[in-house]
Amino acid sequence: MTTPRTHTAVAFVGARQPLEAVRVPTAAPEDDEILIRSQFTASTPLDLHRADGGLLMQPGAIFGSTTAGVVEATGPGVSGRLAVGDRVFGWAFQKPQYRAHQEYVTAPEWMFGKIPENISPEEAATVPENLITIFNTMATDLGLPTPWPKPEDHVPDRADDPVLVWGAASSVGQSALQLLRWYGYRRVLATASPSHHQYLRGLGAAACFDYRDPDVANKVLAAASEIHGGKRGGVGGEAAVPFIIDCIGSRDGSMRPILEKNIARPGSVVAVMLPVILTHASTEQVPEYEMDAPKVARELLGPEAESSGVTVKGILPALLEMGVVKPQRFRIVEGGSILEREENALREMREGVCGVKLVWRTSDQ
Repeated sequence: MTTPRTHTAVAFVGARQPLEAVRVPTAAPEDDEILIRSQFTASTPLDLHRADGGLLMQPGAIFGSTTAGVVEATGPGVSGRLAVGDRVFGWAFQKPQYRAHQEYVTAPEWMFGKIPENISPEEAATVPENLITIFNTMATDLGLPTPWPKPEDHVPDRADDPVLVWGAASSVGQSALQLLRWYGYRRVLATASPSHHQYLRGLGAAACFDYRDPDVANKVLAAASEIHGGKRGGVGGEAAVPFIIDCIGSRDGSMRPILEKNIARPGSVVAVMLPVILTHASTEQVPEYEMDAPKVARELLGPEAESSGVTVKGILPALLEMGVVKPQRFRIVEGGSILEREENALREMREGVCGVKLVWRTSDQ
């Protein structure tokens, strides 16, 4: 197959404006880069924040960061780890030619890994963004050790300390449960709709709670107290729930109950997925965001709870091949073109999606 000189990409026009299909140059791989004929990608809440709120976007910018496809060409400086014909997946967004919502992606080899033989490209597209986010959240924001390679006898110092994953049925929440379990954390508490509780226990949750329950805070604290031997405030002055991952990043939907209802107390670390949503996007409503999570925390509670944003880091193919993390439940979004498929995915997110990843084909070839 001959690589085309140009290909189709999906571009941002303006907040709340219809997206646009544009022709962009197909960048030949240079140095350590590989050229990937993309097959599948996944839509994320960040895509919705960008499309409806214009978050960190300029007109003409291409969407997407997760690519699953086939290597079509390699640059002269590649290591040889990947070769033409390899099925690969990865997470890249730093330059326009790296971004995922287009037919061809050109990016550094190190950003991609081989898709294991027993995994489809559709399944692979559900993994990278969430897993990279959670690796960084654990290591950087919560300060939990994530040694790689992980020693066979690895037991973390705080293996029995409670870790709360708020919004555990979300894509990033499911990755959090699996990774925490693999690294040896035994007391992971999760909030989600009751319909997801059984599935989340299978991923590593020790106990699950309905986030809509008016008494959810007391139930979480009671579970943490039981872990601490009945001491509701923790042991030695520590917080009852020392580590909290807010996978929703909503001021009123997640940060408010975590902070105002005293799940987070002095000594707790709350890692919040950015951006913080002040007003949610809908078919009628323009969203509002805040990139400064500590500022939102101070407005809700004051400086008692430490809160931080999330950057990136990760180790992908080995964890997938070893079965440490599993592909997430997903739904294929259909459409007659790459543009229509992306628009349909965004519409589904506006209407509300939980527990599944929206995956769609980037090329009809």
